[in-house]
Amino acid sequence: MSAETERTTDKVPEWKQEEVDALVDLIESYDSIGVVNVAGIPSRQLQDMRRALHGSAELRMSRNTLLVRALDEVDSGLEDLTEYVSNQVGLVGTNDNPFGLFKQLEASKTPAPINAGEVAPNDIVIPEGDTGVDPGPFVGELQQIGADARIQEGSIQVLSDSVVVEEGEVVSDDVANVLSELGIEPKEVGLDLRAVYSEGVLFMPDELAIDVDEYRADIQSAAAAARNLSINAEYPTAQTAPTMLAKAAGEAKSLGIHAAVESPELADDLVAKADAQVRALAAQIDDDEALPEELRGVEVEQSTVEETEDEDEDEQATEEAESEEGDSSEDEDDESGAEGLGNMFGD
Repeated sequence: MSAETERTTDKVPEWKQEEVDALVDLIESYDSIGVVNVAGIPSRQLQDMRRALHGSAELRMSRNTLLVRALDEVDSGLEDLTEYVSNQVGLVGTNDNPFGLFKQLEASKTPAPINAGEVAPNDIVIPEGDTGVDPGPFVGELQQIGADARIQEGSIQVLSDSVVVEEGEVVSDDVANVLSELGIEPKEVGLDLRAVYSEGVLFMPDELAIDVDEYRADIQSAAAAARNLSINAEYPTAQTAPTMLAKAAGEAKSLGIHAAVESPELADDLVAKADAQVRALAAQIDDDEALPEELRGVEVEQSTVEETEDEDEDEQATEEAESEEGDSSEDEDDESGAEGLGNMFGD
């Protein structure tokens, strides 16, 4: 009799096995499987979230014991998710990567009212402005919970942003009633991802909560820095070789023009430079009679004049430096000659 009772107890009801099989099918159908918390989500909003996920992810809820059994049956590392199956949870499956899943779940969250007795998830603020409520006892209720409220211009006004509950504090009945009257929904409800398993790796929410734009900007900045380092260090790569060749060609051309090297490739640039210099010089001559007809009344951009003047100054500085070197050499020669004569004549 006892053995028969034991066999009856060990037998799994058919509906449970069918549910486990359905869960296993869900798990094996997707690349990423996560455990999400569904506690506190009104049924209407939960249905809206299901519809929002349709086509990119699938949400399924069941008894926790059956969820655990299904994860254990699939094995292959997914059993690590069983420790996150507690209270009101569900399984979510997707072929998206864990970061995309986390972002989608966060985006699906919606504002909701907060009830008395709940813990504030963040600072609850009654914003500055017209409440839209006619003068009456409500102004006292606002002041009682710490709002800077007054009756002005025929309505109740909040004169400055007022924190009525700080993060981590329990919401009182009075605060909950005022927030409800004002239509303020200070919390978000949605599917909170507890953990997700993908390609042999178990991800936690804090590992997935990244700023994609900031991350992309960091990658772009790093790539740009690496590119600049390669170019400045003259270390060619497949990505930087074209830029380095273009830079070298530009420097060679600039050197050729500056040194007035006669070359078919530089002829046009040298002629243009000489023409600009002639025109700049002509623009400095007040007497048009002293100029050929084609240069009379010539006007040039100030930048061209300054460029020509800079080049003249550079040439002058070079000549002065060479002259000083020559003078210095002559002085040294004179001194050495004087010493030689002194030695010769016994000075």
